[in-house]
Amino acid sequence: MTRRVLQVLGSSAGGVARHVAQVSAALAAAGDRVLVAGPAALEPTVAAGPGVGFAAVEIADRPSGADARAVARLAALAREADAVHAHGLRAGALAVLAVRGRPHRGARRPRVVVTLHNLPVGGRAIRSVSAVLGRVVARGADVVLGVSGDLVDLARAQGARRAERALVPAPARRSPGRDRDAVRAALGVAPGDDLVVTVARLAPQKGLDTLVAAAAAVARTRPALRWVVAGDGPLLADLRARAEAAGAPVDLLGRREDVADLLAAADVVASTAVWEGQPLAVQEALALGAALVVTDAGGTREVTGDAAVLVPVGEPDAFAAALTAVLSDDARRTALRDAARARAATLPEVADVLTQLDAAYTA
Repeated sequence: MTRRVLQVLGSSAGGVARHVAQVSAALAAAGDRVLVAGPAALEPTVAAGPGVGFAAVEIADRPSGADARAVARLAALAREADAVHAHGLRAGALAVLAVRGRPHRGARRPRVVVTLHNLPVGGRAIRSVSAVLGRVVARGADVVLGVSGDLVDLARAQGARRAERALVPAPARRSPGRDRDAVRAALGVAPGDDLVVTVARLAPQKGLDTLVAAAAAVARTRPALRWVVAGDGPLLADLRARAEAAGAPVDLLGRREDVADLLAAADVVASTAVWEGQPLAVQEALALGAALVVTDAGGTREVTGDAAVLVPVGEPDAFAAALTAVLSDDARRTALRDAARARAATLPEVADVLTQLDAAYTA
């Protein structure tokens, strides 16, 4: 039987929108009728697949007077849905209010599933609002999915009847388009130099202060270090200023379309994040057989298993020591690359995600 599935998301800088696009396309390919509701600016990203419709609903990242309009719009869209699947805390809370607070055909209402993609962070006011929204989601959704174990635990503590870890499919595997040596040469990396690559949105969650401090520390013993960062975001200027002030050999490449080339060319792929769910860049690095040094943040360990060197969050000296040890040991890097490829073969695929969602969408 064909289901009508409404996918809902708010403002998103990247990972959530790509996940919604991937899931929506897979559901449509499996025979569901899929409509994505979210900010108009995201339509080209989230509704790119065949058979996926789009409805503009402005859901901002902070409370505003537009929330009441968003709830009303979602309520109207939900009347035609068998399942409403919202992504993110605010989108989830508005979806719950839309479905639970409005009448539906007869006694029927759609199933409500909410995937939590991020741990709420910020000052006391932000945490207080997030706690209220978390309780709305936990107590109003039929199923709460969390992209990491700590989010699942939080949902249960807030009263979720059914909470489980979300399966996030690894990104489509991309093969490097250029030879490793050519990529390194284009970056100005001389033979024998160390190349560390980070792929990240330049935002507070990514632990960029740790990145700069660690780069400066490693460079004191390995002066041929080049640490390149692919990505853009609100902290671009701040990161550039921090790196210059610290004398850290950090090169900001901006947004890149050759991420697979960069990851494959790296001696080490590094992530200094403060929190992650199931980081897509780490999953892609595993698939490309990269040697990984990453912070033990959120669900990162759940993704890498033993196929990475895990460092405590917010400890730049420890990160620098771990990175130096891996850069100095050819055999260790080879072992990590072999482990990465093996781990990548165990990551969830789209078919696994569809199986989970089929169970979540069904009463």
